[in-house]
Amino acid sequence: MDSKTKLLGHPIHPMLIVFPLGLLATAVTFDVVALVQNDQSWFRISFWMIAAGIIGGLCAAIFGLVDWFAIPAGTRAKRIRLYHGALNVVVVLLLIASWLMRQAHSQVPNSGTLVLSFFRSVLGARRRMAWRRTG
Repeated sequence: MDSKTKLLGHPIHPMLIVFPLGLLATAVTFDVVALVQNDQSWFRISFWMIAAGIIGGLCAAIFGLVDWFAIPAGTRAKRIRLYHGALNVVVVLLLIASWLMRQAHSQVPNSGTLVLSFFRSVLGARRRMAWRRTG
C-alpha cells in the first residue's frame, strides 16, 4: 500500500514510530535500572521519556489514521491495520495511565505503576511480533 502522507517522497508514519518505540523501551529499561540500583533519579528520567513517547505515539497515530482511510474497504489489509491501530490505542492509554500514576507520586512509580508499565511493554512487544507475521 502506498502511503498518502509523505515527506520528501518517504512515508511519514513509519518514520515517526521509531521515536515512541525507542523512548518507551528505554523508559522500561531505566525503570529496571532504578530498581536494581535503588536510585530514584532513573524513575524521573523514565517519567519524561514516557511523556515524550506518548506525544510521539499520538503524532504517529495521526499519520497512520490518514493512511488507514486510504485502504480500500472490506480488504484484509484494512482489518489487519484496524487491529494494529486498536492495539496501539490500548498501549497509548496504558502509557497515559502509567504517566498519570507516576505524576501523582512525584514521578516515582509505585509497584502497581511498574506492573502496568511492564505489562504495556510486553503487550507492545507482542503486538510488534504479531504485526511482523501479518503485515
